[in-house]
Amino acid sequence: MSQYQTAGTNARLKLFALLTAQGVPASEADDLVAALEAGAVAGAQSEVAELDGMAPASRGSLFADGWDEGVTAVSEALVGIADRDWSLRGGRSAGAAELAVHLADVRQHERADLARLERFVRETVLPRTHPNTTQRRRVLEALGEAGGLCTARTVEMSSGDVILCTREAGHYDPDDKPPFKDGKPGGWHKAGSSIWNDSGAASIPHSAI
Repeated sequence: MSQYQTAGTNARLKLFALLTAQGVPASEADDLVAALEAGAVAGAQSEVAELDGMAPASRGSLFADGWDEGVTAVSEALVGIADRDWSLRGGRSAGAAELAVHLADVRQHERADLARLERFVRETVLPRTHPNTTQRRRVLEALGEAGGLCTARTVEMSSGDVILCTREAGHYDPDDKPPFKDGKPGGWHKAGSSIWNDSGAASIPHSAI
C-alpha cells in the first residue's frame, strides 16, 4: 500500500500546484481535493457494503454472522474516514505547500551528499586507479566522463564474459601489432590481460561513446 500512499501524496501536491497556477483559491482547491478523496473512500465503502450476506454458505451460520459483522465494522470505519477527511479539508493546500518546501529541502541535502560523494571519488578513488584498466573505466563511467574511451568489445572465450576496451577512442591501429608474450598492446584493443583486434567475429570496432 505504501506505493499508493506515495503516489497519492505526489498527485495531491501536483494537483494543488496546478490549481494554484490557474488562480484557484486555496479554499476551493481544498474542497476539490477533499471531494475527490472522500469520494474515493465512499466508493470503497460501497464495494465493502456489497459483501454483506456474501459469506460462503459452506462455512456455517456462525461464520456468516461474523462475516456480516466484519463487513459492517469496515463499512462504518470507511464512512468515518470519509467524514473526517471532508471535515478537515480546510488548510490542506497550505499543508501541501509546507510539504513541498520540506521535499525541496530534502532534495537539496541529497544533492549536497551527491556532490560530496563525487568529490571523494574524483579526488581519492580516481587517482588510485591505473590508466587503461577496467577499474579506471568504471570510475570514469560513474563520473560521467567515459565519453572519450574506446567502445570496442569482445567476448572472453573461456568464460563468455563481455570485455570492453579500456583505452582511449581512436587509439586502434591494425598495423601496430602487439608482441603477445609481454602483453604490450601496441595499437590493438586492451582490457587487463586481453588483447584483440577488430577482425574477430565477436569484436565491435572502436569509436567514442
